[in-house]
Amino acid sequence: MNKILILDFGSQFTQLIARRMRELGYYSFVLPGNASLSRIREFDARAVILSGGPASVYETDSPQPAEGFFEYVANSNLPLLGICYGMQLMVQHGQGEIRPAHKREYGRMKVRTLGDSPLFSGIREFEAWMSHGDETTRLPAGYRLSAESVEGAVAGISHETRAWHGLQLHPEVTHTEHGIQILRNFLQGCARLEADWKMSSVIEEQIAKIRALVPENAHVLCALSGGVDSTVAATLVHRAIGDRLHCVFVDTGLLRYQEGDRVMKLFTESLHLPVMRVNAEARFLSKLAGVEDPERKRKIIGAEFIAVFDDAATEIESIIGVKPSFLVQGTLYPDVIESSPAPQSGTGASHSHTIKSHHNVGGLPKDLQFQLIEPFRDLFKDEVREIGRTLGVPESFIGRHPFPGPGLAVRIIGEVNKENADLLRAADEIFIQMLRDEGLYPKIWQAMAVLLPVKTVGVQGDGRTHAKVVALRAVTSQDGMTADFYPFDLGFLGRVSTRICNEVRGINRVTYDITSKPPATIEWE
Repeated sequence: MNKILILDFGSQFTQLIARRMRELGYYSFVLPGNASLSRIREFDARAVILSGGPASVYETDSPQPAEGFFEYVANSNLPLLGICYGMQLMVQHGQGEIRPAHKREYGRMKVRTLGDSPLFSGIREFEAWMSHGDETTRLPAGYRLSAESVEGAVAGISHETRAWHGLQLHPEVTHTEHGIQILRNFLQGCARLEADWKMSSVIEEQIAKIRALVPENAHVLCALSGGVDSTVAATLVHRAIGDRLHCVFVDTGLLRYQEGDRVMKLFTESLHLPVMRVNAEARFLSKLAGVEDPERKRKIIGAEFIAVFDDAATEIESIIGVKPSFLVQGTLYPDVIESSPAPQSGTGASHSHTIKSHHNVGGLPKDLQFQLIEPFRDLFKDEVREIGRTLGVPESFIGRHPFPGPGLAVRIIGEVNKENADLLRAADEIFIQMLRDEGLYPKIWQAMAVLLPVKTVGVQGDGRTHAKVVALRAVTSQDGMTADFYPFDLGFLGRVSTRICNEVRGINRVTYDITSKPPATIEWE
């Protein structure tokens, strides 16, 4: 397989690079920028990309690849692409010069190509997204200028004899004209690699891995949340090991309106999965009583999920005589990225910062009694949806919006209790149903209502009310790593607001969140 390795130096766009590689038909994977040479060799990449990052290469303690990295890439004859900070690392290694720019380039800029670099084949002038405060003031020996901005700054460099190229722009973002073509040119024209990655091969590979991992006498527990990811994961594992899979659907009391009944019908009637339903509302709400910090919520929920599964495993053992020793989760690549630890000096940790601990990643207890099976840990949401379609999961379910594992707990800002959960459930159901009724649901990546920890004065039924506020959020996205708010017609928002305030006793005000990701996350907590 023609695998592409991406070394991450802290750019907000690193995961977009990985996403674009996969769109083009190449398996890609992200490692920390300072990953060891042994780890890099083990991945056995056919090309390497160095991401951007917020640091300056000339600063003390600036992020650097492992010692000997460039020599390894050169001796292995690997194609190399440096993007933004990644290009500056290439310049620095080649004894070129990087200095603070006299004029910072940020946003859309015109770029013109020079010469005949295969990186820009078929492209002469284009608008590119820039985000840098440093510039190359002297090229390293062996490199030539391949593109420059209208301001005359270095925008692209190419090595004279190696398939090494650098870009001071970001081809991975949609704001860059011909960005996908530039990346395709690198993979096919410079690296001469054929696209050979597809979903069907992922299914075959994961089934083989699961069968090799799970002994023939072992049983597996699957944590079903009712969402797309865990459902597709369960379907895949069931195909691999059959009735040795035991699914547990935990009703935490933090699910959407009538969610439990709806998903159980899907599991039993459409997918024919063996499912045990556990009503654990009182258990979860008691653990969350008085807790307002979102990180604590996630960790409490993660730990309680495992405790519930452990009890379920004991019950299953009493029936079949064997206690399940493996646990399946629908963990996705963005979950892992957002839960990655903040960098610590000297540890070799990621240059990325923790955004939030997903309950199934950062919220898991250290003394976990199960061995994890996470077949989608390296995949994005839309890739999992494609796998689900291939496995026969109904389209009506595959197209559902993402729903967080901690459920409404991270959509209730402040204390989580049954009263707040019921209020939010009712408001959210009105919003989602109106999206469906007016044909808007398929156009949106994720939509939700969020209960705010404030009360406002209102007038309802000719009387004064002092009630709670709901915020609505709806975004468009390709992979959940970046997102834009959906530009609803104000008339639609007005109709939703009227229904919520009229039908949900305890709410008298509705707002709409118009923040994109970044700077915000899709969920509020």
